[in-house]
Amino acid sequence: MTFRTAPRVLATATAALLALAGVAGCTTDDAAGADPERVDVVAGFYPLQFLAERIGGDAVAVTNLARPGAEPHDLELNPRQVGQIIDAELIVFLNGFQPAVDEAIEQNGGDRAFDVAAVEPLLDATAGGHDHGDEHADEVSDGAKDPHVWLDPTRLATIGDKLAERLGAVDPERAGEYTRRAATLRTELEQLDTEFTEGLKTCQRREIVVSHTAFGYLTQRYQLEQIGITGLSPEDEPSPQRLATVTEEAREHGATTIFFETLVSPKVAETIAREVGAQTAVLDPLEGLSAENGGQDYLSVMRTNLETLRTALSCS
Repeated sequence: MTFRTAPRVLATATAALLALAGVAGCTTDDAAGADPERVDVVAGFYPLQFLAERIGGDAVAVTNLARPGAEPHDLELNPRQVGQIIDAELIVFLNGFQPAVDEAIEQNGGDRAFDVAAVEPLLDATAGGHDHGDEHADEVSDGAKDPHVWLDPTRLATIGDKLAERLGAVDPERAGEYTRRAATLRTELEQLDTEFTEGLKTCQRREIVVSHTAFGYLTQRYQLEQIGITGLSPEDEPSPQRLATVTEEAREHGATTIFFETLVSPKVAETIAREVGAQTAVLDPLEGLSAENGGQDYLSVMRTNLETLRTALSCS
């Protein structure tokens, strides 16, 4: 499985070295494994933490490996985090999204890993995009997969159902609780899906210009098209040709808003916005919660995204 992301050799090597160094002795009292009454779950990044906490409830203790406000793609694990993976009873991750996590799981995960990419087949990187046959389309047409599966609430609900089954296998006495919580969460996610479907049904525009192509699942689900300034990796620098192409397309489609996201710099989006006389706004891919997301969760941030889209696309 291939993701178009910046080189992460250092992160991967770090995880491998830590694993080989035998870091089991580096765990602390607040690491995974500390509470014998609860199932210790390690999640790779925020949407997986959200699922585990909502479905697990008080029966689980969830550790998120990605710190708040940090971009999770390039996570590098410290010895304590590798120790948490070693001690966890269940590790929830998305294979290919965080290479250091993948490496640590390969070394130490055993049969305790739950790969959400194995539950919901990932879309091709070009899905939900706006293809004018330029260099950017070529860049992501080589079999790369889009990992941002959680941006389709219906797919996230399916992953939640399977996670409940897996938690039930780890903790059979409370299997019914996990199933009930997953069903409750599915109802909430289906309601969110209905709000998006209705809210984006009648809009003056259906193209969104985004800082990186994280929104393929959302745009495919709700019949929008994304025009990405960069590819799947938010750290990629767009070429001058790509910037010119996106600027031209933004003008062509009458874009009034250029979207950037909370965990990366808005400078490139601001440059294009100035060129076309548009404003900028945050469209959050929910890879992680930032300081600005205080008190919010997946559902509330997604609803903020919906209102932002409705404004930008002049939806009625």
